[in-house]
Amino acid sequence: MLAAPTKVMAQSGGENTMSQAIESGYAAVEGTELYYEIHGQGEPLVMLHGGVDPSQVFGAPLAEMAKTFKVIAIHARGHGLSRDSDAPWSIEQAADDVAAVLRDRSIEKASVMGYSFGGKIALQFAIRHPDMLDKLVIVSTGYSRGGEYPEVRAAFEQMPAMADAIGNSIAQSPLAELYPDVDWPVLMRKSGALGLQDHDWSEGIKGIKAQTLLVFADADYVRPEHIAEFYKLLGGGLRDAGIDGSLRSPNQLAVVPGTNHYNIIGAPAVFQFATEFLRD
Repeated sequence: MLAAPTKVMAQSGGENTMSQAIESGYAAVEGTELYYEIHGQGEPLVMLHGGVDPSQVFGAPLAEMAKTFKVIAIHARGHGLSRDSDAPWSIEQAADDVAAVLRDRSIEKASVMGYSFGGKIALQFAIRHPDMLDKLVIVSTGYSRGGEYPEVRAAFEQMPAMADAIGNSIAQSPLAELYPDVDWPVLMRKSGALGLQDHDWSEGIKGIKAQTLLVFADADYVRPEHIAEFYKLLGGGLRDAGIDGSLRSPNQLAVVPGTNHYNIIGAPAVFQFATEFLRD
């Protein structure tokens, strides 16, 4: 995961010009300001990017979803065009930041779609701000640190010590041209520290009332056993749905073949599944 971050990230740089924002700006949140863009028309949909590189989600994926929805794209604190504070990051704070941006834009309720790091934020948003949530789409995100393969955890353990080297490498890449104000070593250091935080949100997930779609790669960095348990926490996979499907859970699970954690967000199937789910 740490071997070639600059190459992977730089390939997605610049794709965020594929959709023209109808509104953009900064919203005050606790201790800093977050950058947001609004694209498209329709029911509101918050899109939350993965770690380090917002353009990976806010390129073609955003453009595709903006064909049907009013997409509110939010850069997490310290990422992209958002500002940071000296405080360490937490997923809970990031979820509260999303709520603050929605309130700033007078959006009372929205669906939320999050990928990887953004999926964790979306989960905590569902747990902490249920009255503001319509539907929930989680892409390639586990509900506990135990859901990751050991090699993924090992990579996060190495990240703080490698933060300067990785950050300085990214600072020479096209990604740094896209987001010139990011302090890349600090971002990598904080990302590593955040990835090491132990968490298990199973109890909170059991209480999620919003209809939820889980989407994973067939070669994800989340273990398949964890994916199945995640779906079961949401009431899925507990019994046969019946001949007419009437006994199935209202929540859904999709596994996209031929993808992994790092490229799933670009798979057309993800947009198709998410759009059909959110429009249903």
